[in-house]
Amino acid sequence: MPRARELTWRRWLTAVGVSALGVLLVLILSLGVGTQRGQVGLAIQALLGQTETPEHRMAYQLVFGLRLPRTLLALITGLTLALAGTTFQALLRNPLAEPFTLGVASGGALGALVAFELGLAWSWAGPSPVQAMAFAGAVIVVLIVYRLGRSMGILNTYDLLLAGVTMSLFCSAAMMAIQYFADYRELFGMIRWMMGGLETVAYRDLLGTLWLVGPAWFVQLALAGALNQLSLGEELAGTRGVRVVWVQTAGFLAASLATGAVVAVCGPIGFVGLIVPHAVRAVVGPDHRLLMPCAALLGGAFLVICDWGSRLLLPVYGQLRGLDLQGVQLPIGVITSVLGGPFFLVLLLRSRRAERVVR
Repeated sequence: MPRARELTWRRWLTAVGVSALGVLLVLILSLGVGTQRGQVGLAIQALLGQTETPEHRMAYQLVFGLRLPRTLLALITGLTLALAGTTFQALLRNPLAEPFTLGVASGGALGALVAFELGLAWSWAGPSPVQAMAFAGAVIVVLIVYRLGRSMGILNTYDLLLAGVTMSLFCSAAMMAIQYFADYRELFGMIRWMMGGLETVAYRDLLGTLWLVGPAWFVQLALAGALNQLSLGEELAGTRGVRVVWVQTAGFLAASLATGAVVAVCGPIGFVGLIVPHAVRAVVGPDHRLLMPCAALLGGAFLVICDWGSRLLLPVYGQLRGLDLQGVQLPIGVITSVLGGPFFLVLLLRSRRAERVVR
């Protein structure tokens, strides 16, 4: 493990401040990203009450009623996945770990597919049945994996990883069975949901999501110092006063439940928790007190930028080919997978070379 530079308040404030400014810049730019251009000025005029023409009202609804809540959802989701990825990599001491390693996404996807199969398509004030079932499936898998990974009062990271992979395979088999017996309409909805997507949400839905993930963010950030010690080994961390089992349990449950919450809303969006922590670690170093807030902020910005591609790629392709694809969006899970697949292979090759050097 590379030696971390001494962390000072000035260095912490500089790195986190630059990350926060980057997020703010991305949020501002997102207001103007879309197939309809020139709407931000009209929307701001309507917001300030300077005019009430139909064009201004439509621009206000487009920018502040559609684009802004969708962008905030992308920010919350990316922040959650990047922070969870950093936590899992520290807990498992595995550079290839990410939020979906332990079966959370598979459990959420299985819950959602069960809702589709049962025809639970109505809605009420609050989460939809698909979202509720997805979160319930993720929670059930988290509890099973935690129970299998805990042996004789100790949370064994190897057993935890093995249990997560096993549950992922089980959930995948169950999902294939459900899809086999589904009709074409249900099958289309299932496949589209499993690609991941940032649908337009209301501000009250964002508050509901924050109510679930906010406490998990706080817990993970509060464990940053302990994760520094834990990354050196459980025995050494214990001799330095770290309550190893408590830190492992709190970190695992907080990261898993937060991941389950965003999966329930957006579907499985892979590789964010793998790409962002490694990229940020290469810049700020391995100290989790600095790495975790920076990775969280830049993870949110990363997913917002991926959402730009989700909204623009197909319309631009349609213009080049003479096709009418205005309003057609590419699932954001496709974009993160295209970016994350090669990144994962590079990490795998680098880890193998490092093992050969050590040997």
